[in-house]
Amino acid sequence: MAIPTATETAMMTELPAGGSGQPAAKGRILVLLDGSRVGYVVLDVAAAIAARTGAELQGVFVEEQNLLRSAGYGFAREVGSVSGVSRPLDVTALEQRMQRLAEQSRRALAGAAGHYGARYQLSIARGSVVEEVLALAEPEDLLVLGRARWSTIPAGWLGSTARALLHRSPGRLLLWSHQQPPSHGRVVVFLNEHEEANQRAIAAAAEAAAYSRQPVTLLLAGEAGVAPDALATLKRNLGVPEPDVRVVPLPSSDPATVARVLRGEKASQLVLSRDCSLFREPGAENLLAALHLPVTITP
Repeated sequence: MAIPTATETAMMTELPAGGSGQPAAKGRILVLLDGSRVGYVVLDVAAAIAARTGAELQGVFVEEQNLLRSAGYGFAREVGSVSGVSRPLDVTALEQRMQRLAEQSRRALAGAAGHYGARYQLSIARGSVVEEVLALAEPEDLLVLGRARWSTIPAGWLGSTARALLHRSPGRLLLWSHQQPPSHGRVVVFLNEHEEANQRAIAAAAEAAAYSRQPVTLLLAGEAGVAPDALATLKRNLGVPEPDVRVVPLPSSDPATVARVLRGEKASQLVLSRDCSLFREPGAENLLAALHLPVTITP
């Protein structure tokens, strides 16, 4: 089975739109398929979003070139995740395993899309996971990821793939939590000093609030410098009744303070821009990994 790179990615198996009646969205819902427990949970979430928004669900399966290349060395070994037994890393066996995973991913994608009535495509490529995803992703797309790609990585850590795509994805990125978010919480938006970035974050928060029917909290860091008239415009653009919007000044954007405020607001999800001051603080990525709620990151 010859597997192309992203420049010649194979697009497979497209279904017609389901019966949701939704118009086609501008962008797609991209989801990584890797056969992990986390991956299946995230696939279900991505399929539900695709059906709700009318967007196409784009599954992405990547055969990792570096892993295959490493298997060619005689000294390369793998350790069983359950048995802990060390054994030689065989190229042929590894390729067969990846082909089985690709077929499992195809079936899982078809099943999730069929369950929710979403249109879908599957892209299979060989290369670097991050680079192949970036080659496919466009500014209008939403990339849905778990905190860690492999179930053997502790839930409190942000996997290397998620960490890289968090900073480089051209569009929105949704970091999903394996825990069910609270149904009676608030959508929390972290505002910053960049007007256009704030507008993109507000647009994402407006969609989340409209779907969840939850109130919104705007976190305003001391250095954000959002003028009163600009803040009033942002609040109007949420499309949420005035009594359901709360502005909370942040004394500091350090992760400990942000975590405390999120708990106090009973946050059900967090929306923030890559440009916000939180990302300039040490430990910010660990905070995002540890939060038990969905996090949407906008350009």
